[in-house]
Amino acid sequence: MNPTVQTLLQHRSIRKFTEQPVDSETIETILKCACNGSTMGNMQLFSIIVTTDKKMMEKTAALHFNQPIATNAPLMLTFCADLHRFNRYCQFRNASTDSYDNLQAYQWATTDALIAAQNACVAAESLGLGLCWLGTIVYQVDKFIEILSLPKNVMPVACIALGYPDENPELTDKLPVEALVHHNVYQDYSEFDINKYYKEKENHPNTINILKENELDNLAQVFTQRRYVKKDNEFFSQVLKKTLVDQHFLDE
Repeated sequence: MNPTVQTLLQHRSIRKFTEQPVDSETIETILKCACNGSTMGNMQLFSIIVTTDKKMMEKTAALHFNQPIATNAPLMLTFCADLHRFNRYCQFRNASTDSYDNLQAYQWATTDALIAAQNACVAAESLGLGLCWLGTIVYQVDKFIEILSLPKNVMPVACIALGYPDENPELTDKLPVEALVHHNVYQDYSEFDINKYYKEKENHPNTINILKENELDNLAQVFTQRRYVKKDNEFFSQVLKKTLVDQHFLDE
């Protein structure tokens, strides 16, 4: 099997790392791969914050809800949607400096940043590192902006903890490919389809354990009643909306 394909198919989240640091040459290779992905108009509307300093990790730990990997990983990469740099380029080239203070540009930059992040992940895993995405980066973006000293027109959108694995967990159960792929047009899901596509996931041993722990009937209830509940989603949505305004991506 092609090594790249094998790397992608063997992806798993790693939450325990050895104490081995990631050397500068490896970091540089990962960053080069991240910066070589597709981007909108080849403008590269993203930036990457590289964190190896434990004191800096401790500053953001609470914002990551004190997950152990927020401080135990030897390397953190925070990917930001970044229009500030391009606006500065326009400023110094007698071009409009307010063309990209809008939601459309934020969408471009977010896509650029996420492509860069995925490139970094594939590169890291192919080099023997493990990783875990920290979705908590999107909850309190305003506070991350302050700690990371991000200027206007810059928003953090992805954070990845990396290091050499100190565990080898099983592959995460996934929906079958046919549940996610549509040909030519979107095909809606009937109850029969949903039952078929989610059957294996709902009967997976991990799911059975989760249902017992949460004393709920099914995985959908775990997501909506325990993990990502409405009141939290609404609260963090307001934080995100206000921050988009403050960072000049959205009008009030």
